[in-house]
Amino acid sequence: MIWRCVGLAALVTSLATLALPRPVFSSVASPTQQPAKTSAPADDPSGMYSFLREGEFVQLTMEDGKVSGFISRFGDADSDKGQFIDQFFDKATLAGDHLSFNTKTVHGVWYEFTGVITITPGKQDYRVIKGTLVQHATDASHHDKASQRQVELKSFPQDLSKP
Repeated sequence: MIWRCVGLAALVTSLATLALPRPVFSSVASPTQQPAKTSAPADDPSGMYSFLREGEFVQLTMEDGKVSGFISRFGDADSDKGQFIDQFFDKATLAGDHLSFNTKTVHGVWYEFTGVITITPGKQDYRVIKGTLVQHATDASHHDKASQRQVELKSFPQDLSKP
């Protein structure tokens, strides 16, 4: 529940930041002034993405060249049905546009993902994570049942245009 609130607070902060007026910089730099080196938002996949059902999401964070994150989803088991479950990434890699991650196991369920991150141009650019998601579920006898599907996880609205 805390992580859901943290994720929601991050989304609100991101949206509030986008609403603030942006400073205008002169295109001519003085000899003593160096242009600031910032990564363009289009180069940073950090943010929230839709997951499998309405209200569920994936949070990706890029920090110091490393990707981390979690899935926030509704529980499916009798013991957690309808409750939010946060499953943090156990392993995650991003090489170019290729993303892969495994989540930690919660209540006998963990996820494995392999795919790519793309930017879809349009009236408002947005990112899409496309690939194969495998849900692993362990039963009482410790047998792993895996179900695989192709997914497209869309980013929540944000400004991806280059400054």
